[in-house]
Amino acid sequence: MSAATIASSGSADAKGADKAIVLVHGGFVDGSGWEGVYKILKAHGYDVTVVQNPTTTLKADVVATKTAIGAQTKPVILVGHSYGGVVITESGTDPKVVGLVYITAFAPDKGESVSSLIANPPAGAPVPPILPPQDGFLFLDKGKFAASFAADVKPELASFMANSQVPWGLDALNGAITEPAWKSKPSWYLVATDDKMIPVGAQRMMAKRAGAKTVDQPGSHAVYVSQPAAVAKFIEAAASGVK
Repeated sequence: MSAATIASSGSADAKGADKAIVLVHGGFVDGSGWEGVYKILKAHGYDVTVVQNPTTTLKADVVATKTAIGAQTKPVILVGHSYGGVVITESGTDPKVVGLVYITAFAPDKGESVSSLIANPPAGAPVPPILPPQDGFLFLDKGKFAASFAADVKPELASFMANSQVPWGLDALNGAITEPAWKSKPSWYLVATDDKMIPVGAQRMMAKRAGAKTVDQPGSHAVYVSQPAAVAKFIEAAASGVK
C-alpha cells in the first residue's frame, strides 16, 4: 500500500485525534526529512510538530524539543531518528510525553552519549564516513553520503541531502544523558536492517535494554525518508498502544 493510499484512507476517521506527535531529527540533516511521515500522520488526524534542532549542543536541542512539547495540548508521542534518539531520551521525561519512538536511533543510558556509544564498533561494522571536525562541527563525506546514510533514497534526493548537510556540533555528539526517559516511559524501536550508520546489533542492544517493542524494517539509515508509510504506521502503533 502506498503512502498516498494510507493517507487518504485515514483522513475520514481522524483516528489520531487524541495524541500529538513530535518528530525530532538527527545529525547532518534538518526536520524537512520528516515531510512524508508528517503528511501521513496529519491525514490521520494527529497534531504533528517537527522540531528544528540546531544540533550545536545536546542542551540546545533539548530546549528546542521541550519547547515543542510544551506547546502541545494533548499527550505527546515523542519520536527521534538517529541522534534525535539522544534528544528524546533526555527530553522525554517531560510529563506531557507518554511514549517514545526510536527510528534507527541512539537510545543512551545515563552518562552515555553518541560519542561513547560509537567508541568501540564491533569488528566488521560499517564505518560512517565522518570527516575530521571543522571548527567544532562534523560533516559526512558528500561522495559517500548516499551509500552510508541514504542508500534506498532516490538518487536526486540523496544528493540534495548530501549537499545540504547541517553542521553537527561536537558538543552534541558528546552530550551525555542525565536521566533516560525510557526508564520511566514506554518505548518502541524500529530497527533499520540495512543501516550503514548505526550497526544493526547496536540497534537491537539499545532496543532490548530500553525494553522497547521492536520491529525490523528493511531500509537504510534514512528509512524515515525512503519509507514514510512504514515509519508512520509504526508511530501510529505506538500512539494507539498508549492509553
